[in-house]
Amino acid sequence: MQQRPQKKIYLILILGLLTAIGPFSIDMYLPAFPDIAKGLHTSIAQVMLSLSSFFIGISAGQLIYGPLLERFGRKKPLYVGLFIYVLASLGCALATSVNALIGLRLLQALGGCVGIVAARAMVRDLFEVTEIAKVFSMLMLVVAVSPIIAPTAGGYITSLLGWRWVFVLLMIIDVLILTGIYFLLPESKKPDPNFSLKPKPILNNFAGIIRHPQFYTYALTAAISAAGLYAYIGGSPSVFMDIFHVSEKQYGWIFALIAMGLIGASQINSVLLKNYTSEQIIKAALACQSIIGLVLAILTIVGWGDLFITIFLIFLFLCCQGFTFPNASALSLAPFGHNAGSASALMGSIQMSIGACASALVSVLQNNTALPMTGVMAFCAMGAFCVFGLGRRIITQKAAAAAVEEEEVEMISTL
Repeated sequence: MQQRPQKKIYLILILGLLTAIGPFSIDMYLPAFPDIAKGLHTSIAQVMLSLSSFFIGISAGQLIYGPLLERFGRKKPLYVGLFIYVLASLGCALATSVNALIGLRLLQALGGCVGIVAARAMVRDLFEVTEIAKVFSMLMLVVAVSPIIAPTAGGYITSLLGWRWVFVLLMIIDVLILTGIYFLLPESKKPDPNFSLKPKPILNNFAGIIRHPQFYTYALTAAISAAGLYAYIGGSPSVFMDIFHVSEKQYGWIFALIAMGLIGASQINSVLLKNYTSEQIIKAALACQSIIGLVLAILTIVGWGDLFITIFLIFLFLCCQGFTFPNASALSLAPFGHNAGSASALMGSIQMSIGACASALVSVLQNNTALPMTGVMAFCAMGAFCVFGLGRRIITQKAAAAAVEEEEVEMISTL
């Protein structure tokens, strides 16, 4: 569907804000970890489990919303999910124990993840296939503002008003996004009453998507690569505030500075797509990310990873992520024009499941050094590179086999 330039801008802005609900919910409360631990009489490691529960909620929730977005259209599930998010955010602000916070963060994720699924599906609904990678890069510009604004704002709010007000602000942001959806966002897909919500057809639908070589290759590549980002998000409060002893406000600014790498790379990606294919960009980005991750882990082991070196290498690591994610996401969704909601849900669920495991692994391996974070980051980058290489080989082999089969059929038909 062709969009006028002005219309395209505000569509991308709204879709970007929907996608940013998750990152805002993660990044804004990171500087508050020490205060939350003190306020709820627990440890930072326990508070980190509320981050893991959020990832689990996003992962599971996307599988629920995928079929709902196919059956009821895009906007009705958005209203329901974001209303759940408002109630859960209020509950987080009033939580009196870390276990309650962990549970409420799970519910918050189950509500907020609808924005991620719907935004990706609507990109596939509203834009041409050839535009998708560029649109995802533009979405990342909106999304990437959250790591700049959110932790900085969270640090100041925590120091001035207390950590509970972080969740109050998240609730207000969600209400504003809901208002924008109601007045500005078009319905991109009519409800389909023939789409079954019974478990068996839904599972068969997901199975058909995940068996597609192009989907599982690029969805897993994006997910494993992004898991390095989630390892950084989960481990950075402890690394920077406990090990390097920066303040909450300083942590917010460091987080924002590092996020600039992600923003810059995602925009350079749009320029590179004029001369290079998505596959070429992904291959180069993953190779660089693997080397950077390995260097970061080795420097941590030998004790040469001081504050400034760590910041610089993580900055470069996230630059690579800015090239990998939009291209891999576009390629994984490209074959599914009539099933974009389910494909988007499955891709997001895979990504968040692996991200939750990476974040939880950093928490479990916590040893008062930066190695759990940097080691998991390196492992994820190298794992993504291996999956990409193996997946591309499978896609090439299947394409060659299909071409041979087509030639044989054509020869037989001419006899």
